Amino acid sequence: MTSFSSLDTAVFLIYFVIVAGFGLWIYRRRHNRSGKESHDYFLAEGSLTWWAIGASLIASNISAEQFIGMSGSGFRIGMAIAVYELMAAATLIIVAVFFMPVYLKNRIYTMPQFLEQRYGRGVATVMAVFWLALYIVVNLTAILYLGALAIDSMVGIGVLPCMLFLALFATIITLGGMKVIGYTDVIQVFCLVIGGLVTTWIALDLVARLGGGEGAMVGARELFRRAGGHFDMVLARDNPNYMDLPGLSTLIGGMWIVNLSYFGCNQYITQRALGASLPTARKGLLFAAFLKLLMPVIVVLPGIAAYALDQGGMLGGALRPGGELNPDRAYPTLLTLLPEGLKGVAFAALTAAVVASLAGKANSIATIFTLDIYRPRFHPEASERHMVWIGRLSVVAAMAIAVLIAPLMGIDKKGGFQYIQEYTGFVSPGILAMFLLGFFWRRTNGAAAMFAAIASVGLSVALKFLPEAADLSFLAPIGFAVNNGSGVYEIPFVDRMLIVFLLVVLGMAVISLLGRQPASTVVQVDRSLFRVERGFAFGSAVVCLILVIIYAAWW
Repeated sequence: MTSFSSLDTAVFLIYFVIVAGFGLWIYRRRHNRSGKESHDYFLAEGSLTWWAIGASLIASNISAEQFIGMSGSGFRIGMAIAVYELMAAATLIIVAVFFMPVYLKNRIYTMPQFLEQRYGRGVATVMAVFWLALYIVVNLTAILYLGALAIDSMVGIGVLPCMLFLALFATIITLGGMKVIGYTDVIQVFCLVIGGLVTTWIALDLVARLGGGEGAMVGARELFRRAGGHFDMVLARDNPNYMDLPGLSTLIGGMWIVNLSYFGCNQYITQRALGASLPTARKGLLFAAFLKLLMPVIVVLPGIAAYALDQGGMLGGALRPGGELNPDRAYPTLLTLLPEGLKGVAFAALTAAVVASLAGKANSIATIFTLDIYRPRFHPEASERHMVWIGRLSVVAAMAIAVLIAPLMGIDKKGGFQYIQEYTGFVSPGILAMFLLGFFWRRTNGAAAMFAAIASVGLSVALKFLPEAADLSFLAPIGFAVNNGSGVYEIPFVDRMLIVFLLVVLGMAVISLLGRQPASTVVQVDRSLFRVERGFAFGSAVVCLILVIIYAAWW
C-alpha cells in the first residue's frame, strides 16, 4: 500500500478549496427571482441550466455504492452488472418524455405532493414518512459508511473520522440550497469522470504488465484474454450469478421496474429538474443519459481489471482479509496502487461522488420533511424564511442520525450495492404502480394506491421467503426460479420485482373498479404534453443506438 503523499494531499486540498469556494460564490450571488425563498432553496426554481441539471443528477446518483459496490460486482459478475447504468440511460429518456411533463404541467415540487393531489393526504403522508426513513436509514447510511471505508483504505485515519468529514463537507454544501448543490455538482462530476477514467487507465496498464506489455489499450486486450467471460452482457441460466442478473429479465423484465421507479418517482432524482422549464429539464435528462453510458467504464471496468490482477497474483492477499474474499475491496485496493499525485486525483473523485450524493439526498430529505410534513401538518402559516431554516435543521439532524447508526447496519457484510437494492426493491414495484396508474388511468382511486404501498412490501417479503415453504422448481423451465446450490429453488430478485409489480397493478385495478370512482382529479394529463423537440428526439435515438451496439457486440 502506497502512502498518501504531500502531493496527493495538495491535489485533494485544491479540489476542496475549488468546490467550497465556488459554492460560497454561488450562494452569495443567489437572488430570489421567484419571490419564494423556499422554492429557491429547495428547488433552485428557474436557476439551473440543462447541463447543471444533468451533471447534478449524475453526481448525486453515482456514489460509493457504485464505486465500491458495483466495482465489487464487476469483480464477481463482470460487465453484465453495467445493465443498471446502461438501462438507466434509456430510462432517463422515458422519464423526460412521459414523467417530467406531468410534473411540470401540474407544478409538482415533491413526490408526496403528486400523491396528495392525485390520491389524497393519507397516501401522501404514508409515503412521505416512508421516503424519509428510506433515505436516512438506507441511503445516507450506506453512502456514508461505504465512502468512509474507501477513504480510510487510502489515508488510514479511521472510518469514524472519515464519516464525520464527509458528513460535514456535504452538510456545508447542502445548507446553501439546491442552486449551490446543482452548480457545485458540475465540478464534482468533472472530478468524478476525470479521476475515474485515470483509475481505469492505470488499472488497465497494470493488467498489460501481466502479459509483459504496457499501456491501457494493450491492457484492454489482455483483459479480454484473461477475463473474457466477464464481458458477457446477458447471463445464461447456468451462470452462478444468474440469481443477481437473470438473463433477458434484465432487458425486458424487472430491471425496468428498478429504473423507472428510481429515476421517475424518486424525489432525490427528479428534484433537479422540477424547478426548470420542460425543454431545459428534458435536455438535462438527455445529458445525464449520455453521461450514464460512460459510467460502466468508470465503475465496472476497474472491478474486472482487479479480477485479472488478483488472478495474476498482483494484488497479493489485499482482497482476502482474514482469508475470505471480499470483492467490495477491489476498487479501494486499486486506488492504493496509483502513483503519487494520481492518488490524490482518485481520492478527489471518490470524495466528489460521495459528497455530491450525500448533499443531494440530504436536500431531498429537507424538501419532503419541510414541504410535505412540517408545513401542512404542523405550521401551515410558516414564512418562507422559517421553512428554509427548518429545512437546514432537518439536514443537520438527518446527517447526525446517519453517522450514528451507519456502523450498526452491517452494510459492509451485505455488500454495498446489494444492501441498497435489497431494501429499496421491496417498495419500488408499488411506487411505480401508483405513479403510472395515477398518470394514465383516471379511475384509479386512493384505496388502490394505499393497497399498492402495503401490498408491495408484503408480496416482496412473501416471495423472498416462499422458497422455504414451497418447491418452486416448476418455475425453473421459464427462468423464474434458480437452484441456489443446495437444492432450493429461489426467485431472482429482478424477477421478483416484476411479479410483485404485475400483482400490485392487478390488485389496484380490481380495487379501483369495485370502489368509488374519484369525483375529479387535479392532475392534468394530455397527449400534447408528450411531444418532443427534434434535437431531443435525435439525441435520444443516438443513446438507443449506442445501447443496441453494446449489447449486440457483447451479448
